[in-house]
Amino acid sequence: MLILLPPSEGKTAAASGSPVDFTSLSFPMLNEARAEVLEALGTVSSHEDALALLGVGASLHEEVARNTRLRHEAAAPAHSVYSGVLYDALGYATLTPVQKRKADDTVVIISALWGALRFDDVVPAYRLSMSTALGGLGRLASFWKPRLNDALKDLSEGQLLVDCRSSTYATAWVPPAKQTVAVNVFRERDGKRSVVSHFAKHTRGELGRHLLSRRGKTPATPEDLLRVAREFYRAELVAGSAKRPHALNLVLTD
Repeated sequence: MLILLPPSEGKTAAASGSPVDFTSLSFPMLNEARAEVLEALGTVSSHEDALALLGVGASLHEEVARNTRLRHEAAAPAHSVYSGVLYDALGYATLTPVQKRKADDTVVIISALWGALRFDDVVPAYRLSMSTALGGLGRLASFWKPRLNDALKDLSEGQLLVDCRSSTYATAWVPPAKQTVAVNVFRERDGKRSVVSHFAKHTRGELGRHLLSRRGKTPATPEDLLRVAREFYRAELVAGSAKRPHALNLVLTD
């Protein structure tokens, strides 16, 4: 089983430490592409219109300025740099040592800057979205798609892929549909369902924690995943097709 996560928008910068070492990162075949994106991001972030080019507001000026120094900024494990709602709910810091090792082996984060990361990869905080068109590289989802396919193809072979990514990040790598389950979250009131955003991130993080911390056999099929999800949620499985992944619908009620 692999759990696919998006990065968090908000990131916690390391207070101290060495800068990123490309040779220590997972999926080393991505390093050349990582260097291209890092250089392009530094160039765009030093432009007078950097905020507009990166699609962020004035309150993120300091984070964009940090993008110009990423080769020299202090780095920290990805599980501590990514600090948004999903990651808070997953709660890596409070997992047991055995569960943390499982998380390091199981979770793959799809990143606009790094392509793909493991939880224990050491990187600096940055500001960049997969939806950004970055200089001559073009839209990053399109840039990364063939590269991630090459880098992750062998790893994902025969694995159940629990896809907790947002739609923006899901387009950057499209794994085989037959072995992928996309996790959707709905709220139901008076028999009517609506898609939720904030609670979707939280719920996907909770599901990730449950998969990493529960005892018992690791899910190997979409039906296994449904049974495990039902230990914690009201859940439904919608069968996929040759081109469309299965969908695990988690239904929240008041």
